[in-house]
Amino acid sequence: MSISRRTFLGVTAAAAATAATVSGAYAALGEPTVGAAASAPGDVVGKVTAGYQGWFACRGDGAPIDAWWHWARQADQPPSLSNTAIKSWPDHREYAKTYGTGFPPLGDGRLAHLFSSYDQQSVDVHFRWMAENGIHTAALQRFNPFGSEGPTRDAVADRVRSAAERSGRKYYIMYDVSDWLSMRTQITQDWAAKMSAHTGSSAYARQNGRPVVGIWGFGFNDAQRPFTPQECQEVVDWFKGQGVYLMGGVPTWWRTLGDDSRPGFADVYRSFDMISPWLVGRIGSVGDADNFYNVATVPDLAECGRLGIDYQPCTLPGDLQERQRVHGDFMWRQFYNHARAGVTSTYISMFDEYNEGNQIAKTAENAGQVPSGSGIWALDEDGTACSSDYYLRLTNDGGRMLRGEIPVTSARPTPPRL
Repeated sequence: MSISRRTFLGVTAAAAATAATVSGAYAALGEPTVGAAASAPGDVVGKVTAGYQGWFACRGDGAPIDAWWHWARQADQPPSLSNTAIKSWPDHREYAKTYGTGFPPLGDGRLAHLFSSYDQQSVDVHFRWMAENGIHTAALQRFNPFGSEGPTRDAVADRVRSAAERSGRKYYIMYDVSDWLSMRTQITQDWAAKMSAHTGSSAYARQNGRPVVGIWGFGFNDAQRPFTPQECQEVVDWFKGQGVYLMGGVPTWWRTLGDDSRPGFADVYRSFDMISPWLVGRIGSVGDADNFYNVATVPDLAECGRLGIDYQPCTLPGDLQERQRVHGDFMWRQFYNHARAGVTSTYISMFDEYNEGNQIAKTAENAGQVPSGSGIWALDEDGTACSSDYYLRLTNDGGRMLRGEIPVTSARPTPPRL
């Protein structure tokens, strides 16, 4: 059972230099540096979408997987100091049901409990947070459902549907093809036999009148996604033949076909209705974010505008355990760079990724809210006190700026604590 969902490839100096050359070429040609979406606002264009894993389970929660799914390296044993897959500790005060672990008590003396995504109330809490903080749409991640994880993923999809309908949020299925070697035939089978039924929900996201489907992972230059351009093009063509609006989570350097992209995928990338280049692991500071704006965002947006493809760049809070967040300044700089480029849609990476440290969902505020002796950093890691909902509130303000509801500003308007 995989702990890390993706292999992160850093941006090399060569790739950045290549992209900078391309960016300069666009400027020389007089291409616009401010873009407009190819499509009118819908459930993803002009909206804030958050990637939603929903992949946490606990022994005793009734989930078919019957494991500490994504909480522990050895999933048949409780997570503990020596058996953990956790990078950030959730604030679990709003969950009706939680599960005891092998961790020591929290710094404030409370027992170290965790939530399960299999519990409907947990998913309801997450979608309420989305509704309260300007997140319009959740992209439910769906990995290979033909193994032991499949029944639990099916159940979580049903819980997401219920939570979205009750909270007034939208959701869509986003396939992640990592380590799915039979993807070519099984992904279409899964959509036709199971997941397409979700489009009957009033909460299922639509864009340009068509149900949205996401596919993440085509063209990445690593062993987890060894698919050929022909295989991937066949899948893209099949889904578009089903009348869906297809979002592609693509390599960072999709446009130049360098670094993290395999060669030969140019036509595949440009067959998607929406492009969302991956960003986690590529940037980690405000300076990185500014460089990325110049070498990727501006020329990417120009290329999408030329092709009539919608553009949805990632916005990430930063890896909390790598201390990248700078009490929100890192994330705000990305929102600012998107806004000054003319971007109107963004994909938050991710909502609930506590096991990879990139979550915006409510997180432990201080050492009193993490297990003693765990070494897990809380939100106040750099000395600035932050409320557990800070990155949700920051996302809300960033989305408002992208939509023109507040002025475009490099100065973060969101206070770490209310």
